Amino acid sequence: MLHSKYILRDLVHSRSQAVVFILCVVLAIITLVAVNGFSGSVTATLMQDARALHAADVIIQSRQPISSDLQNTLNEIHDQGKLQISRTYEFYSVVQPVDGSGSLLSNIKAVSKAYPLYGHCELASGKSFSARLSPGTVIVERILLERLGVRIGDQLKVGQARLTIVDIVTKEPDRPVTVFALGPRVFVSSKDLDKIDLIQKGSRIRYKIQIKVSNTADMQQVVETLAAAADPIQERVDTFRTARSGVKRFFDNFIDFLNLVGIFTLLLAGVGINSTLTAYLKEKETTIAVMKTVGASSRFIFLHFTSGILLLSLTGTLLGLAIGYAAQTILPVFFDGLIPQPDQLDVSWGGTLKGLLMGIVGVLLFAVRPLFQLKDIRPASIFRKEKRQERSRLPQRLSLLAIIAFFTVMILWQLQEIRSGLQFIGTIGGFLVLTAALVHVLLMILKRIRVRHLVLRQALKGLFRPDNATRPIMITLTAALAVIFTLYAIEKNLVNAYVDSYPPDSPNLFFLDIQPNQQKDFDRVLGIQSRYFPVVRAKIMSINGQRIDRKKEQRKVRGDNLARTFNLTYRKDLLDDEIIKSGRSLFRSDWTEPQVSVLDDVLKMHDMKIGDKIVFRIQGIPLEARISSIRSRVKDSFKPFFYFVFKEETLAKAPQTIFTAVKVERNKVARLQNAIVKKFPNISVIDMAETISVFTGVARKLTDTIRFFAAFSILAGLLIAFSSVFATRLARTREAVFYRVLGARNAFVLKVFCLENLIIGSFSGLLALILSQAASWLVVIRVFDVLYSSFIGPFVLMIILISALVIICGLIPSWPILRQRPLTFLREQSQE
Repeated sequence: MLHSKYILRDLVHSRSQAVVFILCVVLAIITLVAVNGFSGSVTATLMQDARALHAADVIIQSRQPISSDLQNTLNEIHDQGKLQISRTYEFYSVVQPVDGSGSLLSNIKAVSKAYPLYGHCELASGKSFSARLSPGTVIVERILLERLGVRIGDQLKVGQARLTIVDIVTKEPDRPVTVFALGPRVFVSSKDLDKIDLIQKGSRIRYKIQIKVSNTADMQQVVETLAAAADPIQERVDTFRTARSGVKRFFDNFIDFLNLVGIFTLLLAGVGINSTLTAYLKEKETTIAVMKTVGASSRFIFLHFTSGILLLSLTGTLLGLAIGYAAQTILPVFFDGLIPQPDQLDVSWGGTLKGLLMGIVGVLLFAVRPLFQLKDIRPASIFRKEKRQERSRLPQRLSLLAIIAFFTVMILWQLQEIRSGLQFIGTIGGFLVLTAALVHVLLMILKRIRVRHLVLRQALKGLFRPDNATRPIMITLTAALAVIFTLYAIEKNLVNAYVDSYPPDSPNLFFLDIQPNQQKDFDRVLGIQSRYFPVVRAKIMSINGQRIDRKKEQRKVRGDNLARTFNLTYRKDLLDDEIIKSGRSLFRSDWTEPQVSVLDDVLKMHDMKIGDKIVFRIQGIPLEARISSIRSRVKDSFKPFFYFVFKEETLAKAPQTIFTAVKVERNKVARLQNAIVKKFPNISVIDMAETISVFTGVARKLTDTIRFFAAFSILAGLLIAFSSVFATRLARTREAVFYRVLGARNAFVLKVFCLENLIIGSFSGLLALILSQAASWLVVIRVFDVLYSSFIGPFVLMIILISALVIICGLIPSWPILRQRPLTFLREQSQE
């Protein structure tokens, strides 16, 4: 029978440990509940509004004009009255006021009268989109008006046409966010395409046909019929349920990462739970021994203490659930502009419950380990002071295996990809092992140091106080700080390389879709010596006779894939930043068949070697080429590069456009851009300064979100510091009393405790700095291939701040120890 009054009285008596335990549980629950609940609610909203998100029941997409077979099949079904069709053409082009006073790269979207089939394209005027957009007019985003200094009613030059601005678009259904766009939206009528005259052979156009099925019961049949007629290489047929927008892919991948951060926080909070519970049960050893002496069974004791711990866990769980629920209202702020912001975001109780269950199981697994030690407490411990010995380590080992299995399953479940999950587990495991090894080596060094200064000597000895949690505190703080430091270092290096110190020799203006017959005139208007690169669009069909599995390639969530469209080029020499990695030269003189030189980055997508044969498809025509060499870039930069390079005679007659990039002084960019657009309206001009601005804004939003959640890991380390003081309170009190008996004042004891916590905080920060510098160096050099800077100054400030927090967290529970009267403590000890 449980004695509820005893359980409550015991918890109240040990309220300090109880509060820390509850906070650890709260910390374990918050992140998982917040991320899973928010993810579930956004996913549910996106799926609920999936038709509006894609503005269709069925979506056909292609980078090439729709094939005749698919077009004929579509017309047949349409003639049967089963479909409504909306055609869109999307591409980038520079637009400008008719007076030529400025120019701006914009995202042009030509739509038919039926657009949108679902959802609403909201306008500032509040009027109907279909009523406002007509031949001869455009609807634009407000930012275009601001940047070009034009107003509604003014004319805008788009290609060869002059179109009147009639309204401002505030929201469009199939473009829920604009943060990833390189320019503002400009809507034009598809009937103006001929007048605009921007779509030419080789132009980068995204063709889309959005379909509304009259009878939803016919949708699957319609999809199957269209898919059978579509060219599987260049055309894709999806329903609103199967089509994954870029926004959805980004959101899913980033949420997966945040969930991994949450799992990592749960692991650290679990260490705090284990440490706090161990300290709590350590204080209760005498009480438990007395209970066993008067006849209490191990089962009775286990049930009572387990009930108390479950009560604390329930309290922490409810608080964590409430705070995690509240945090779901904060997350949309971090994702503002990155994902669609619905009018009302309903709570996903399924996602919340998922996060709650993961947190509860994790909490219980960490709490079970100390509870197994209850049976090792013997009544004789009342009279004897020897250290308690564990009778059996099997339960401890089993609980450890259960914890490892639990986290393994969680990670694999979250990523839903065994290979990536195992890689992440291996990386985290190796990281924690390395952190633990560094902490162990550091503590061994500190233990062997001999110092004369009394305060420092006693502080160093305090690190190795019996049952002290110095090791787990330092491991937790080091791991958490290393993650935050690494993210900060990577962000600072990328901003430094691509924003603050843009490589001086890198081009900042890119000119796309130059037609071959325009090159001479374009070169004269450009007036800058530049190298021109022909671009031929193609897809890979097979490698060494093995066909490319396009669906499998498209499912790859990380890295590049072979299913996409590639840009081919032809030339006879290496670029300045290229070297031959494998092969005699760029091309072989003893081979007569078509040859291709491959950049070594392609080998990450598929294993290839010299002599292998690749079949490309260029606008429906197959081309088989043999790999003659493998190239590598000396360093990554903004300079142009191509995966596949051919001989000129192989591709010279293929449909192509021309591309070039130049370095232009900032004050001359607008004037040159206006001159090019005025003469060649079909040529797209990309200003890298604008692109970098978009990249920087997105990167900062993401790092802010990651830091927000990584901060919970720091809190886990600070809570372990709290629990460590409780675990060693008796030893600390004894030390303080002995110091004062020997004549020391409270100031001396305070200095010892402060210095002890300073050593823990500062050395944890230094270890984290070493680990983060190594990790960020590898990422910056190997992945991004830019110059690395250490940025030691900000890290020193962070270490000082963390050390101060550790000192405060260590002193708060130590304060009662400093007020302990020596005579009272010695009398209590003698009575024991």
